[in-house]
Amino acid sequence: MGGADLKMANYWLVKSEPSTYSYDDLEREKTAVWDGVKNPVALRNLRSMHAGDQVLVYHTGDQKAVVGWATVVSAPYPDPKKGDEKLVVIDLKAHRRLPRPVTLAQIKADKTFADLPIVRQGRLSVSPVTAPQWKRVLQLSGMDD
Repeated sequence: MGGADLKMANYWLVKSEPSTYSYDDLEREKTAVWDGVKNPVALRNLRSMHAGDQVLVYHTGDQKAVVGWATVVSAPYPDPKKGDEKLVVIDLKAHRRLPRPVTLAQIKADKTFADLPIVRQGRLSVSPVTAPQWKRVLQLSGMDD
């Protein structure tokens, strides 16, 4: 039962400044190289991603809300623009926009998210999300299961 093909999808949250790259951009392009990650912890999280993992896209800046859902469609690979093997990227594919954005205020007010890295380490750009947290974000967004 240890085969990689049987691996359960993991859940993640990635942050983006919408004026630089928004969920609208991802939807328009369908698939994008998720790059620009430099923080060592965020890079470690990026290296842990697998094709099929599910990703919440969070807008920083004025919005401060989870706005979309994407799927990882590649294994991590060295950033082709940087020439530094420590810097990795993944390919993300737009899945769907959330019916309603889920704000950071809503997340901070819900005990489900007490240990969510975005609550404790606000600057971390790539972080894991537990299955119950994932489900709760979708509930808060008004998405039907």
